[in-house]
Amino acid sequence: MKVDVFNMDGEKVQQVELPAAIFEAPINLDLMHQAYTRQMANARLGTHDTKLRGEVAGGGKKPWKQKGTGRARQGSSRAAQWVGGGRIFTPHPRKYTQRMPLKMRRAALRSALSAKAAEDGIVVVDDLVLAEPKTRLMARSLNHLVGQATALVIIPEKSAAYDVVVRSTNNIPDAKVLMAGYLNIRDILSFDKVILPLRALDSLKSTLE
Repeated sequence: MKVDVFNMDGEKVQQVELPAAIFEAPINLDLMHQAYTRQMANARLGTHDTKLRGEVAGGGKKPWKQKGTGRARQGSSRAAQWVGGGRIFTPHPRKYTQRMPLKMRRAALRSALSAKAAEDGIVVVDDLVLAEPKTRLMARSLNHLVGQATALVIIPEKSAAYDVVVRSTNNIPDAKVLMAGYLNIRDILSFDKVILPLRALDSLKSTLE
């Protein structure tokens, strides 16, 4: 698949061949759903907790005697049916972690990138270079490249030059910068366009091909 390569001003400068193994892979919706569900589950802290009847304060004394009052027998005012009592069948700390083989996770990424490429959601740029860390400059470049669409900006690695891009994008609500090594199914599917520098494309080839 050949696509145009743009500069930061949105001008076409060349063409590049996207690797078919990554951007023309079979689109497996079930695999993508499994990978997305796994990522969302693994992001959960699982720290929710409610108190059982043995954990709430008070309730040491029997509310009234067992017999002779005409009322139902009660052993503690901290039972679940009392106001301020403990809770039953409610959440407690647990792990939501799901496992998924590395080959399946990478296949899900290839499916997601292929789906983006099929709908013209991949925007290739020659390089991400800004003169200074200014939100205005990055917003202007994004407007040239993707218009009003939301954008996931991929950088190949951490460096001083790319740090300028990160700082310039932080205050743009419809854009996010992500290192190529941290590419994930959730971010790919959450944004309309994926902006991919040529150097980041080389990083993807080394891990996904």
